[in-house]
Amino acid sequence: MTTIWVTGSKGQLGNEIFLLQDLLSGCQFLFTDIEELDLCNSEDVIEFAKAKKPEIIVNCAAYTAVDKAEEEEEKAFLLNRDVPALLAEISSQITSTLIHISTDYVFDGQSYRPYTEKDIPNPSTNYGRSKLAGEEAVLKNKQNIVIRTSWLYSPHGKNFLKTILRLGKERDKLEVVFDQVGTPTSATDLARATLQIIEKLIDTSNDVGGIYNFSNEGACSWYDFAVEIVKIAGLDCTVEAITSEQFRTLATRPFYSVLDKSKIRKAFNLSIPHWRDSLGKCFTRLNN
Repeated sequence: MTTIWVTGSKGQLGNEIFLLQDLLSGCQFLFTDIEELDLCNSEDVIEFAKAKKPEIIVNCAAYTAVDKAEEEEEKAFLLNRDVPALLAEISSQITSTLIHISTDYVFDGQSYRPYTEKDIPNPSTNYGRSKLAGEEAVLKNKQNIVIRTSWLYSPHGKNFLKTILRLGKERDKLEVVFDQVGTPTSATDLARATLQIIEKLIDTSNDVGGIYNFSNEGACSWYDFAVEIVKIAGLDCTVEAITSEQFRTLATRPFYSVLDKSKIRKAFNLSIPHWRDSLGKCFTRLNN
């Protein structure tokens, strides 16, 4: 029986993997969040890993407060660089594979075409820099996998979808930036993709380590995303398009961070839904 350890299990992705774990038969899942195991306590983490000996580790834990990271740089690097580095070291010691979740924010967003895994990162925020440092630590072991994703949402936790739903009920008008383009990603779809990757790791000895991009298909601005959310929810409020200049934040967001998914589709035979379709499915779950 393959043992799979999922960190950050109460976050958006970890929670979706928990809900979908039965898709992988013959596997034992270990789910931990800070209440069960503080990843910043290296002694406890090493003791846990050596006792459980998971063949696969999925690191969903991260510091994701993009603006706050500009003021809490040390904390961002602790969670986004040092913790993945520790997990990578442990995975080497117990000969397991580490799957680490990263972000489109490792790019500066100045591209004119979807980013591939071969494009050179150039993060412009502490969050992006800390995530890139985590990637580099993880990839020192060539069998490990980094999955870059973007604009993650789900019925669980804090995310753009739930913020728009809340504000749309409270206000007559919402102002949302239209000059930042990317792709919303359903945490459910990313969880399914992660489980398919694990399935291939179990079934084959092929070398599939490295970086992979995953988001839903299509592209939109935050404004487009908000308009679609308001429309599906049937909210009685107007969404107004504004520029990034009009909505200043501590951290500079990428203006364009669409990810090319060709590599992950081919390597793991994935079928990736369009973001509008997956958003509709998320609403079905919210309504239920």
